[in-house]
Amino acid sequence: MKKSRKQKPDFSKPKPQKVDMTEQAEPIADDKKHDSALSADLPQQSSPETEFSRDKYYLNLPRVVIAGRPNVGKSTLFNNFVGKRQAIVDPTPGVTRDPVESQAFIAGKPVLLVDTGGFKLERDIGTMEAVMDELVVEKSLAMIKRADLILLLLEAGTITGEDEEFIALLRPYWSKVIAAVNKCEGGRNESVAWNYMQYGFENLLFISAEHGDHIPELQQTITERLDFSHVQEGTEKDRPIKIAILGKPNTGKSTLSNRLTHSEKSIVSDYAGTTRDVVEGEFTYGGRNFEVVDTAGIRRKAKVKADVEYYSVNRAIKTLDECDVVFLMIDAQEGLAEQDKKICSLAYERGRGIIFVLNKWDTQDQSRKTLKATVEYTRTMFGHMNWAPILPLSALKGEGIKDLLNTAITLYEQLTRKVETSALNNALKDWLLRYPPPASRSIHFKIRYMTQTSSNPVSFIIFATSPDNVPESYVTYLKNRIREDLGFDQIPVQLELKASRTRWEKRNQERSQENN
Repeated sequence: MKKSRKQKPDFSKPKPQKVDMTEQAEPIADDKKHDSALSADLPQQSSPETEFSRDKYYLNLPRVVIAGRPNVGKSTLFNNFVGKRQAIVDPTPGVTRDPVESQAFIAGKPVLLVDTGGFKLERDIGTMEAVMDELVVEKSLAMIKRADLILLLLEAGTITGEDEEFIALLRPYWSKVIAAVNKCEGGRNESVAWNYMQYGFENLLFISAEHGDHIPELQQTITERLDFSHVQEGTEKDRPIKIAILGKPNTGKSTLSNRLTHSEKSIVSDYAGTTRDVVEGEFTYGGRNFEVVDTAGIRRKAKVKADVEYYSVNRAIKTLDECDVVFLMIDAQEGLAEQDKKICSLAYERGRGIIFVLNKWDTQDQSRKTLKATVEYTRTMFGHMNWAPILPLSALKGEGIKDLLNTAITLYEQLTRKVETSALNNALKDWLLRYPPPASRSIHFKIRYMTQTSSNPVSFIIFATSPDNVPESYVTYLKNRIREDLGFDQIPVQLELKASRTRWEKRNQERSQENN
């Protein structure tokens, strides 16, 4: 059964008027607090002539929201502006559900770009998809209210009822709207696209998000309509701690994301696979800025059938390359699964901080004995990661959030810690004296010195003669000493052994180079 179509709105000669956006699109209170917290003790605001750099981090960016009906190319345009495939692009209508945000440079200026779900007019009543469509529309409209600029994306061709109704919904924000007609590559369908002028647009831009036609002109139009005077250059300390929330479907990832960001950016539903894109949000806690990433639930390959879900899962895995700390969500009611091990392994390989989050703990027996038994069981399942924190949580009730964020800050401080080479080698001498390397006629090596090669992920190199002869047990000993004695006790540590040349070998190599 189809929902009856609403009466066609009256678009006769609308007069574009300036709207008082302080009343029509009031930002939510938490955003105001967030912005004021970020802007404290920062450099002067930028002037319109300020030159921005992609290598720097900026605060108080103007928000540009891409909106329109499904399948007009919003995600393609979003990816074009961002410069990477962040939003999922698929010919299936309604692929994008949650708003997807990212900093983008448009015509050389930084903006906060938002891709929204498509506005659908016809919905099958009584189905789960209809419920999801309603939620998508609700999220999209919430983003539109908070936008500094709305980029309405239309499609060259027949004007649909969804186009008409969506344009009507945008009337209260008309002063913030820029209209662009997509899929006009090479001038295709431009004559038909001019029909959109009947709805009162002052101007139309004909573009191709896929082929890049007239994208520079669109970018220039966007930046001319934005105010960059409040944009501020942040310091290194202002860089957010990037949190990736990963786990099986329905473990409470979106509920936790919404709780942390004080928003309802992620759609929450009992329907598995609700979150498809990577959804980003920001918040502050303990004087630190955070960026939280809510991702699609990762299921076993055998259960991943739809192309859209395949891309969602791969996108969730790719967030591991960009995050600092992983919140691995485990449903306390269902316990651990093989997929939890897979996610954990991927995070460990990349050297990310990992926190095992026992969500829905409010449904369990609250005795210390139960918690101790669960922690011990988790430690047994992840034996090689007994250093990773395990925390009980109720994302729904907000219980355990402070402990979780305090732990995340601790992990980030460890991930970004750098130890001077002189201090490292003083510690190495002590470790070698405390537990001398095993030696025999068949196993002989000498450890010479150590250096830290990177932070976040944390990695070290130890130079030794005959490194292949160093037993794995001794490597494990050195790793444990690095963790416990140097302050890396809650994060993964990568340790590599390399061959060090003797003076005789160096001298022979120098002579060989001189002779050549």
